[in-house]
Amino acid sequence: MDMLKGQTVFITGGGSGIGKATAAALLEEGANVFVLEFSAERIAETEAELGGDRFAMVRGDVADEGSVRAAFAACIDRFGAIDILVNNAGLGIPTPDLATADLAAYEKMFDVNARGVFLCTREALRHMKPRGSGHIVTLVSMAGQRTNAGAPLYCASKFAARGISLGLADQVIKAGIRVSEINPGPVDSNYWGDREVPREKFLSVRDVAGVIRFVVTMPAHMVVREINFDSMAWLAK
Repeated sequence: MDMLKGQTVFITGGGSGIGKATAAALLEEGANVFVLEFSAERIAETEAELGGDRFAMVRGDVADEGSVRAAFAACIDRFGAIDILVNNAGLGIPTPDLATADLAAYEKMFDVNARGVFLCTREALRHMKPRGSGHIVTLVSMAGQRTNAGAPLYCASKFAARGISLGLADQVIKAGIRVSEINPGPVDSNYWGDREVPREKFLSVRDVAGVIRFVVTMPAHMVVREINFDSMAWLAK
């Protein structure tokens, strides 16, 4: 415990699911946690559950440049620095028939899953590079490594996020900044909506938060570049 005492973690989409579980886990490690969340309702619920001197949330959109800049400025104003960025915000919309797929669905997924990762990563780097340290963690998922006939556009947006993460890792290593890509298999989260899927076989959000916790508490001289994991029950289906 307290492996992250004195450090500040910025989490996108931290009002539910993996993001919220990660916020709770890293608070246990002594970190200051700042969350950027789109939903006002989720902000109210999460603040009531996790709120304290080391926790803060703001409402904003990861795909909006001005909103991202304002959120990072608020984090710096509150906690003085940003040591770790967790790019968690994500959006998935099934597109089982590309011939009838909606352009708006394509744009929404790329806005959050790729543009959002870029904007938040760029803003974090502006604070980390002058200090010569930092850690950028991006939740990509196995959908960024293998195709899915039911969600090709979602996979495409996650492949884009993976490209950003892998390229960045090579770009900033000499600047003292660590970059990690997190790739879970199916997770029992809001992503699935009302779809009939075997959630009992999926990973839990706490499982994923535990992996993120492991990655960001590694000694400073070590970095997990990429980590893939899945549910045994799901793989044995």
